Amino acid sequence: MSETLSAASAHQEDIKKSRFQAYAAPVASVDEAMAFFAAHSDPTATHNCWAYRIGQAYRFNDDGEPGGTAGRPILQAIEGQGLDRVAVLVVRWFGGVKLGAGGLVRAYGGCAAQCLRLAPRVPIVDMATVTCRCEYAELPLLKARVAQAGAQVQAESFGGEGASLVLRVPRDALSNVEQIAADVTRGRAGWQVRD
Repeated sequence: MSETLSAASAHQEDIKKSRFQAYAAPVASVDEAMAFFAAHSDPTATHNCWAYRIGQAYRFNDDGEPGGTAGRPILQAIEGQGLDRVAVLVVRWFGGVKLGAGGLVRAYGGCAAQCLRLAPRVPIVDMATVTCRCEYAELPLLKARVAQAGAQVQAESFGGEGASLVLRVPRDALSNVEQIAADVTRGRAGWQVRD
């Protein structure tokens, strides 16, 4: 089972007069990763190099450093620690001493790896989206029982027939939560797994 970060993290190192500041955060989409990079990049820095991995999607950027010496080592730090849904930005302020290609790889990759090691982690739980219905009188009990089973109510809508819920349910708890919904609604839940 892969993991992601439960909160953002930061780490700073000085290497041969250059300062490297790493920022890491959990992200759920490419847009979220790009927004994270935009929010934490420093326009006064010499380089703002980054990488992200979200499932099978990944990308990295060397931001003017020699090809493969910054973004790829950051991505390898993410992958080397078995992380997913993570974005890492390493900002460099050049201190006047050239590090060479190998030194850059070690500096960017090492700073990113240390930032990730310091970050709190959580396992990634595979979730499904489900819709179901209930009468108004059943709503409080249904919400309480599905929450106890690990489901989260994402949306509610109300009509003449009662309430409709959109739930996020751990895939390994689907049958249990479906049974709870059937019990509470006496078989009228209209349970549908959407993804």
